[in-house]
Amino acid sequence: MLSEIETITQLFTQTFTDSEGENEGKTVGKLANDLLTTTDSTKLLCFVAEDDSSESDSTIVGAIIFTPLSFDDKTKAYLLSPVAVSTQVQKRGIGQKLINFGLETLKEQGVELAVTYGDPSYYSRVGFEQITVEQIPAPFKLSYPHGWLAQSLTGSEIKVTSEQSSCVEALARAEYW
Repeated sequence: MLSEIETITQLFTQTFTDSEGENEGKTVGKLANDLLTTTDSTKLLCFVAEDDSSESDSTIVGAIIFTPLSFDDKTKAYLLSPVAVSTQVQKRGIGQKLINFGLETLKEQGVELAVTYGDPSYYSRVGFEQITVEQIPAPFKLSYPHGWLAQSLTGSEIKVTSEQSSCVEALARAEYW
């Protein structure tokens, strides 16, 4: 039987292979595995959705990973990346429920800001809004600047006073940005 990390890695690999092609599937699967195996477990938050409708064991059908995004000004922020919902169960609100649950958990932990890098039309459904690197600096130059998104978890303005940010080691590769 696969370990939970292997199962989550497979979910990311398969979902992104189905939607973006084999190379992207391998890239995102490796990213998810690296995040889960190299990030300090006290800093990483991974949430999964399970389908327990079958008679056998429940199956992980969705997963999201949050890791710290650090700034000089000590703003407490987390980066949401990556996110995957199995192509067999997409369009049922599973991803949105997972993200909302994750954001609520972050709020309870006193996190001020959630940031992600992805499709604005998708993430705007769960409260993210487009931002600029002047508002919140990205760890690397963005190849898709309109996909830089954030939301305040405190209700205050989205802004940091820092001129640079850093992410966890597994995400610290320019090709992810």
